[in-house]
Amino acid sequence: MEKIINRIKEYLKNNNNGEFVRNILVLLIIGVMVFILADIMGSGRNKEANIIKSVNDESYNNMPNDYTTVLERKLEDILSRLKGVGEVKVMITLEETEEVVPAFNTTKNNENTKETDSQGGTREIIREDMTIQVVTGDEGSPIVLKEIKPTIRGVIVIAEGADDLSVKEMLYEAVKTALGIPGNRVEVYSGK
Repeated sequence: MEKIINRIKEYLKNNNNGEFVRNILVLLIIGVMVFILADIMGSGRNKEANIIKSVNDESYNNMPNDYTTVLERKLEDILSRLKGVGEVKVMITLEETEEVVPAFNTTKNNENTKETDSQGGTREIIREDMTIQVVTGDEGSPIVLKEIKPTIRGVIVIAEGADDLSVKEMLYEAVKTALGIPGNRVEVYSGK
């Protein structure tokens, strides 16, 4: 940046119409400063929308892997402890991602105006203004009211002892009970 300014100064010194060029340069610099200030001032307006977007983006990127991995590991751990099961591998698929509901501060103003004109006609004007702001915590991150966990689409269980029908049924019932899902979403197979 400093090199550019020095080049401009040299050009102005060497130019016969220095005053005219100097005035144009000053106007150009002022214009650039106005654009920079407008950009800085305007970025605050979309802060709430950006916060909501960042929360949803983070949950979208991190949630499926973390949530499914935790569920899979817990199921593998508990199912492998059942009698006759042996080594277990579990795969869980989800319908969608987690939904995060941030806290909002809502302000609502209603204004009713009734007017009567000179000819006896009346009209009523109703004006309603609503302001919604995201409530943030100490670190500037939004306060989350609730997190809605995604629906489980299906579960596949592969277990060494699943050749035995009683073990297979026990695994099937355990998965249905642990996850609270219907049986048509659970499949149990025997492994190596």
